[in-house]
Amino acid sequence: MAGSSIGNLFRISTWGESHGPALGVVVDGCPAGLPLSEEMVQAYLDRRKPGQSSISTPRKEADQVEILSGVFEGKTTGCPISMVVRNTSQKSHDYSQIKDVYRPGHADFTFDSKYGFRDYRGGGRSSGRETVGRVAAGAVAIELLKQMGIEICGYTQSIGPVQINRERLDFSLLGKNPTNMPDPVANEQAMEYIGQCQLEKDSVGGVVCCQVKNVPVGLGDPVFEKLDANLAKALVSIGAVKAFEIGDGIQVSMTKGSENNDPFIKTESGVEKSTNHAGGTLGGISDGDCVEVRVHIKPTPSIFQPQKTVNRDVEELEIQIQGRHDPVIVPRAVVVVESMVAITIVDALLMNMSAKLEKVQAFYNR
Repeated sequence: MAGSSIGNLFRISTWGESHGPALGVVVDGCPAGLPLSEEMVQAYLDRRKPGQSSISTPRKEADQVEILSGVFEGKTTGCPISMVVRNTSQKSHDYSQIKDVYRPGHADFTFDSKYGFRDYRGGGRSSGRETVGRVAAGAVAIELLKQMGIEICGYTQSIGPVQINRERLDFSLLGKNPTNMPDPVANEQAMEYIGQCQLEKDSVGGVVCCQVKNVPVGLGDPVFEKLDANLAKALVSIGAVKAFEIGDGIQVSMTKGSENNDPFIKTESGVEKSTNHAGGTLGGISDGDCVEVRVHIKPTPSIFQPQKTVNRDVEELEIQIQGRHDPVIVPRAVVVVESMVAITIVDALLMNMSAKLEKVQAFYNR
C-alpha cells in the first residue's frame, strides 16, 4: 500500500491500524537541536484522545506516546523520529457482525474492491484512529514553528447549523468546553443540538477553522507546489474532510473583483494588505498575512439507526452498527487540522531556504 507518507524535506509516514497492537509515525527531516520530549508530544495527543466528554466515543485510550528514536537528552538529533502509541481498548468483537457487510459512509466497499481484502475491525487504515500518528508528528512541527515565532490556532467554527458569532469570540475557552467553540453561547446551542441527534441515534458534522500567524512571505511555489494546494492536499487527506477553503473560500464566487482584491498599503514594516480575503496566499505563495483555512467535516458514518446496504455477495440487507462511536468528531479533529497545517508550513519553510542563491551563500559563508 502506497500513500502513507506526505511532505518533501519534512516528511512523515504514519503506520498501524485501529484495532492492531499500535499506531505510530516516522518523522524525517526535523532539524537537530529542537527541544522535544514525550511530555510535549503527549499534550497534543491528549487533545485528540477519545472518552473525554459526553460527545466523544466512550472508547477509553490513554494514547500514551513513546519516542523510540531521533531524540537524545531532550533534543532532536536530526535522525528520523519514530513514535508509537499502543492500542489498549480494542473491542474487535463489536465488528464481527459486519465482517462481510459494507457499512454506508465507510471505506469498506472501496477498500475491498481495491485490495480484495479489508480489516473490518473498525476500518483498519481507514479509521479515524490513524490520525494519532499525524498528531504526534504535528506536535513536532508545531514546536518547530514556535521556535520561528509562528503561531497556530484551530477551533470549531460550526457544528451542524450552529455557527459561532465572531462578536462573542473568547479564545480562552478553547480546550475548556466539549465543542472547542470559542463562543459560550454557540457551545451551549451546539451541545443541545448534538444531544438531540444522539436521542435520534444520529450524528452531525461541522467546520474547523485554523489560523497561522507570522508566516513569512515567500512560502510555496507558483505551480504544483503552491502553499494553498499543499494545504488542501494535507487537510483533505484527513478521512472525514469533504471540502477545503482558504480565505473567503467559496464566497469569492459571489463577489466582484473590486470586493475580493486585497489593496496593498505601505507600513513601517514594509508592504502589507489592508484586508485578507485571500487568506494569506497570492499565486500559491504566502504573502505575510495570516493564513486562514477551513475544512468541512462530514457526520460520523457510524450511526446506530438501521441502514440498508449489501454484503460481499451483493445481497441486500439491513444493518444496525454496534460499538463505541463519536456523535460528532469535529471537536477532536481540531488538533488534527492544526497538525496537518503545521506539517505543511514546516515543509514549505525548509523548501524555501534554497529559493535564492543569496540564502545559500549566507548560510555557508557565515
